[in-house]
Amino acid sequence: MPNTEDILQAGDSSEMMECGAIPHQAPANEWSILAILVGVHFIHIMDFMIMMPLGPQFMRLFEITPPQFGFLVSIYTFSAGLCGFFAAFVIDRFDRKTVLIVLCGGFAIATLLCALAPSYPMLLAARALAGAFGGVMGAVVFSIVGDIIPEYRRGTATGTVMSAFSLAAVVGLPIGLFLANLSDWRAPFFFLTALGVLILAAAWWALPPLRAHLEHQRESNPLRQLRTIFFNRNHLNAFALIIMLMFAGFSVIPFISLYMVANVGLAETDLPYLYFFGGLATFFTARWIGRYADHHGKRKVFGILAVISIAPILLVTHLAKVPVILAIGATTLFMIFVSGRFVPAMALIISSVEPRLRGSFMSFNSSVQQIAAGFASLMAGSIMGKSAAGELTRFGTVGIIAAVSTLVCIFLTARLRSAEERSVE
Repeated sequence: MPNTEDILQAGDSSEMMECGAIPHQAPANEWSILAILVGVHFIHIMDFMIMMPLGPQFMRLFEITPPQFGFLVSIYTFSAGLCGFFAAFVIDRFDRKTVLIVLCGGFAIATLLCALAPSYPMLLAARALAGAFGGVMGAVVFSIVGDIIPEYRRGTATGTVMSAFSLAAVVGLPIGLFLANLSDWRAPFFFLTALGVLILAAAWWALPPLRAHLEHQRESNPLRQLRTIFFNRNHLNAFALIIMLMFAGFSVIPFISLYMVANVGLAETDLPYLYFFGGLATFFTARWIGRYADHHGKRKVFGILAVISIAPILLVTHLAKVPVILAIGATTLFMIFVSGRFVPAMALIISSVEPRLRGSFMSFNSSVQQIAAGFASLMAGSIMGKSAAGELTRFGTVGIIAAVSTLVCIFLTARLRSAEERSVE
């Protein structure tokens, strides 16, 4: 009988564990692999998040308008979505370790180009390139989680990987802003370049070959591959779930800082506290939620979190002028439950596809996710306006739309089935 390490090297641990071929225990180096995946996810998320607080510098130095800055942010997601779609046709034909290393290398080059950009058009092109690599990189990370982690522990592993968001908010943003204040806006991107090279080296050294999915490769024709992925009702439920999750979150998230300053009365210097305390809280709660999802059922935990999350969504989008501490409390609750519901949802989505299709499916899923996030932001921006006093208007309407989208997500998770459940139906 093969030992745990041999199975992990073959990239086949999750399926063999689920069949009872080996005991239900974590392989010795599983945590080192998850640490690398957290690192990869961290640089991808920090690269996206750092753009928000650097906005005033970009607008001043490049003499751009708010819509131009908005395009600078959204081009990342649209590029990630477009490239994720085309990457899905080839991503399952290669060792996942090789794909991840190539993407990390390309991402490091893209962030270096961001740091060196001399003008707005060049920075725009560099951000598009960063999105092209970053979006696919996120899909590969979750594909690897699905390949090496058995379904009964996938919630915990997903929560661990998603703690990268918390690390980016608590550690990444303060470091990036400190470097920007110490030097200029280019410094955070130089930092991300160096970090990307270090993570690439760690992946090269520590990740085992992950090619078990290649043994089951059958589909190479792009049209047939599209039909295999998109003519499956379960896959369509998963795509619908990620779309509604994005509308339930990213219709609100990009505008929280603006609303807190314009309507609630916070100073711009107070904004880092929103990210810090929210990120600090989710660093712990994401993993707790993952463990609860594994022990009590991912659909059940998602449903509970989704219902609870409606309250902080409506609270944040209807908040009046309050002291800073109350605003921090509201946004922290928002981050805990809105990001927390993504943990069991992502675990369900990862499990909804057969291993042989997981890379392609997750790449398509990442593409759908990025494009949905972009359209959610555009939709919310088109609804909102600005009063004569400079306050945002109709943000409450956006909050109601996000709450309704959350209820739709509960319905969709009830229809979603894991590959294991479908095999016994």
